[in-house]
Amino acid sequence: MTRFARSTGLIAVAAFVVLGAACSKKPAAQTTPEPTPTPDVTSTPISVAAAPTPRPQPTPAATPSVLTESLANISGYLNPAFFDLDRADIRPDAKDVLGANAEFLRKYPTIKVTVEGHCDERGTREYNMALGQRRASSAKEYLISLGIDASRLTIVSYGKERPFCTEHDETCWQKNRRAQFTVTSK
Repeated sequence: MTRFARSTGLIAVAAFVVLGAACSKKPAAQTTPEPTPTPDVTSTPISVAAAPTPRPQPTPAATPSVLTESLANISGYLNPAFFDLDRADIRPDAKDVLGANAEFLRKYPTIKVTVEGHCDERGTREYNMALGQRRASSAKEYLISLGIDASRLTIVSYGKERPFCTEHDETCWQKNRRAQFTVTSK
């Protein structure tokens, strides 16, 4: 009986080996690509003064629109207008900035903007909130005078609550006295 058990065991092992070999995957046949023929350079004339082919200029339809960007990225196209200490009137340099912003807004008439009034850290919270409101209103009125529809512009004052610069010197305070533009819809 031991002889029968051994021979049965050997037959079972052999069957597993044969079945395992029969079920294994064959490796995929590798094909080598046909070599591409190289041109005969001796029969091709060489042009020494050949001009490069001119590239086509992009048409306005092919240029990607600003409107496909995020609201935060679009806001980056609008520059802040800066103000003097305790003032809300538009300076000459701010007129140039607001003129460029108005041009951008005319180019994209569906964009709506919030004009944020900001102040430096000096003064009381209440005073700076009122001054920020006057600065935002002044920038808005100037944009309206340049032909931007008032319905596209809203204003808000942050006073000294959202400084751009946090150092305590005149250079930093000048950066905080501003009307900032945030795109709210496109």
